[in-house]
Amino acid sequence: MQKDTICKTVRQYNKEPISEEDMKKLQEIADDYSKVKNYVYQRYGGIGALSKLYPGYTIQNEMTASGLREQLGLPSVYFYLAIFDAIKDIKGQWTNTKAKLLFKVGKNEGFTEEDKHYLNFLIKTDKAMDAILQYHSVKLSDNIQKQYNLLMEEVDDKKLGQYLRRQVRKVHCKPHTERAEGFSIAERAYRYADGGIYISIKEKRKRIFVPLTDKNQYKRQLYVKLYPKQNKIELKIPINVKVKQNPQYINQVGLAIGMMVMLTTDRGNTYGEKIGEYQKNFAEWIQIQANSYYQKKEIGIERKKYQAKKHRMEEQLHSYINQELNRFLKEEQPKKIYMAKLPKAKTAGAIKKINFSVTMWQRGYIRKRLIQKCKEQSVQVIEVYGKNISKECSRCGEEGNKKEGKFMCLSCGYKIEEKTNTACNAKKRGEEITKIIGTTN
Repeated sequence: MQKDTICKTVRQYNKEPISEEDMKKLQEIADDYSKVKNYVYQRYGGIGALSKLYPGYTIQNEMTASGLREQLGLPSVYFYLAIFDAIKDIKGQWTNTKAKLLFKVGKNEGFTEEDKHYLNFLIKTDKAMDAILQYHSVKLSDNIQKQYNLLMEEVDDKKLGQYLRRQVRKVHCKPHTERAEGFSIAERAYRYADGGIYISIKEKRKRIFVPLTDKNQYKRQLYVKLYPKQNKIELKIPINVKVKQNPQYINQVGLAIGMMVMLTTDRGNTYGEKIGEYQKNFAEWIQIQANSYYQKKEIGIERKKYQAKKHRMEEQLHSYINQELNRFLKEEQPKKIYMAKLPKAKTAGAIKKINFSVTMWQRGYIRKRLIQKCKEQSVQVIEVYGKNISKECSRCGEEGNKKEGKFMCLSCGYKIEEKTNTACNAKKRGEEITKIIGTTN
């Protein structure tokens, strides 16, 4: 990808309801696609297959020889994409496993610095980690081998090897999917024409036609997501879009993300003032539905209307979020945005209404869309350390009190709106980080 472009996902939808016969044919592909992925997960998702993941051709060759494609009758264009999707998921699972291992090693007070250095080296070096997990001797390229030998001389490598194997068995798990909601499709398995798209199916030299709501055509790998109950599909297309350069975007903006007001800047400007109302209505409706779920299930009431209304409410909420993010960028014209890293979601409390409201809070979606839009506009987002950021006075740095949306410093008496104070602190911390990085460079 070029440096002045970013990847963006666009979507296409069917113009008319898809017939049950055609949907069944698409669902067959999705079912087999899922079976292939689960087969790869089961066979190559464990400890013994780590060495086969890079670059992945060994898995591809072994899967070809397995006879699974012939057994399912799945076209090769779908079969191999399912394999590569599964390999990507397994690699992601190993990334998570390694992150957990690094955290455990760092927190273990029984290890010396040499022990931690040795274990970190193993975890970050795939060949070394694979060898230890398989009880093999570690063989690396010359320079890396010398580094490993030096580290090994200072530790009890057998003891630490046992520790690593034990921890991997505890934290690593094979991926698995119960969903068969879609499949990837390569360019040679579809064709745009006649105001829609022709998609290859399992029958040889046959395709089904799906009329689309737009006439855009693409030449790249797509993802087909199925909605059998609604008789519709969604095409997800990753495209590279050119990054916009806005010379007028010169401001440094501190930002706080909230539940009742979506964005508050260090200057006190607010965006998304109705987000709390949207989320409250959504949460209350979800709560009502949850309370009556079992009753509906017992008498067999169709939940199709529920899913449709939930989707409409989510779309309405997301549309409002994107509208306000666009307004924020247009009016603030930021070159850099400083905001606190969002904390992990807290465990449920005693009040159910609050639990539902927090659950419905779209903070993850807001952050994702903000970062995406900033990338498209060449705006830099800097996330700062968020601990106690709302309790610290943005004027003197001492601790203050928060009450009814207001902040008051106990030391200097400074009074300010709570979220504005948080945004000011985010900007202050971000500018300090920027200065340190600039001095280092």
